[in-house]
Amino acid sequence: MTVKVAQNILAGLAVLAFAFYLVFFATRDRTPGIPGEHSIAALEDIELGGVPQSVLIRGHDTRNPVVLFLHGGPGMPAMYLAHDFQRDMERDFVMVHWDRRGAGKSFAYEGEQRVSQVVADTLELAGLLIRRFGKERVYLVGHSWGSYAGMLAVRENPSMFHAFIGTGQIAGSHDEVRAARQAFAGITEGNLTEDDLFRLGGELHGETSFWPILKTGLFAPEYDFFDALNVGKGASLVDQRMQYDMGPAPHEGAVAALHVPVFFFLGRYDYNTPSSLAAAYLERLDSPLKMTVWFEASAHFPFWEEPDAFHRALMRARQNVEELESL
Repeated sequence: MTVKVAQNILAGLAVLAFAFYLVFFATRDRTPGIPGEHSIAALEDIELGGVPQSVLIRGHDTRNPVVLFLHGGPGMPAMYLAHDFQRDMERDFVMVHWDRRGAGKSFAYEGEQRVSQVVADTLELAGLLIRRFGKERVYLVGHSWGSYAGMLAVRENPSMFHAFIGTGQIAGSHDEVRAARQAFAGITEGNLTEDDLFRLGGELHGETSFWPILKTGLFAPEYDFFDALNVGKGASLVDQRMQYDMGPAPHEGAVAALHVPVFFFLGRYDYNTPSSLAAAYLERLDSPLKMTVWFEASAHFPFWEEPDAFHRALMRARQNVEELESL
């Protein structure tokens, strides 16, 4: 192969790469509209604690209840999956996703990371949503690390929330988590890595890698090229920087009581945050109403693995809460 031929091939590949960028990413960074007089489809930067952070708000009717979704990680966003799993949920709820400081579309933030800051930002955003949509309260869904932060936020100010819904719920001590994972893998010693959990189906049931979720995220209309690149980097950096200045830290204690209804939506095959430990924790938790909902074809991501069942569970939780609040 001559140098000129090689140069032409490289130039052609560069053109193809640029064309790929134009087709898949250049028109991103927006969210598709939803028809209807009372609908909302908004991708906004909202200041929380004086720091701009990206928030996605979607729903067919703003008169419906508001669901604020706290992603896991602590720096792994869920916004880039919303287009795939929540379309039906948007008919019955106003769904709100928020990329926290340093995560996803909020990657530009380079300051300190503290649990107390996450809790304060959560309460500030909940208050903004309550005022914006004329609500008394919102529903709070916390996934994985977001379930930990969400419980702390509800404990701080329960009056802002109809209910707390934990999925991929963090529970149990470090030793209990390690023992549950070992039993799942059929081993008696050693720690399982996240790659091991994926390979064994303890992160995504029936899958052996994170690729199905990443592939879904590539088509998120709200994420441009750089947002997509920053998902992994943000997740790693936020995790490294997080300071646990507000207790208890994950797997080092537990919130004993929440003064709102609590629902745990648990994947039967979840061994990232072992669901058996979460179910046992809910039995001990003091709450005016509590319920475990099992997802029999899910591991750590029930909202994505079984979105229809997740939607139905949200509707049942809403019905239970409305009945309780009407008494």
